[in-house]
Amino acid sequence: MLELDGVFLDMYGTLTAGDRAAVEATCQQIIHDTGVQLGARELAIAWGERFFAAVEHANGTRFRTLFRLEADTLRETLGKLGIAVEPDQYVARLTAYWRTPPLQPDAQAFLARFRLPVCIVSNADRADIEAALAHHGLHVAGLVTSEDARSYKPDPGIFEAALKLTGWRGTHVLHVGDSLHSDVGGARRAGLRTAWINRAHRIHDIGNHEPDFEFEDLLGLHALVGPPAA
Repeated sequence: MLELDGVFLDMYGTLTAGDRAAVEATCQQIIHDTGVQLGARELAIAWGERFFAAVEHANGTRFRTLFRLEADTLRETLGKLGIAVEPDQYVARLTAYWRTPPLQPDAQAFLARFRLPVCIVSNADRADIEAALAHHGLHVAGLVTSEDARSYKPDPGIFEAALKLTGWRGTHVLHVGDSLHSDVGGARRAGLRTAWINRAHRIHDIGNHEPDFEFEDLLGLHALVGPPAA
């Protein structure tokens, strides 16, 4: 079993459902409104690849909120296809999802019985993730968003901000998430151990990093830290 001060936990796709369905539904609406000649999944992947490329350069003094990054990269994606749109109306659909995402089936049991403190570390605008936690009545030891840190995973700055907030030792923290690129790759850059929750339903994962541990769901983490609390 690992000796840990606590666990950093990704939010969307790990604790809650990912936004694949919301993104593809938004893309379907865009196709309906603009007539763009792509399928919803194709448009979602094209938008996502441009978004992830932008995230890599949106830290520190170049920081933009998640809403702004999504809107800017949607405008750029469609612009390459010769289509001009006002993107905020479409990203607002995603915001509504980010504030009320369904929980993963194992989330409540995990948080209720996990024996170590959990700090959520998420690429998100703070108001959205606070709304999501309140919506489900979830309580965690800490929360660090990309907006707080002005840093997006996989940049190590967001993990450094979480270490500063919690006071935990980096050598005694496990970061848990569903993205090989953002979670596993980013946490490794910050010197943390990693656990990949392989739920196998992401739209597209550009990462190929090797996690220290791999599980199908959050309940597998009990094997690393001891039995759950009674």
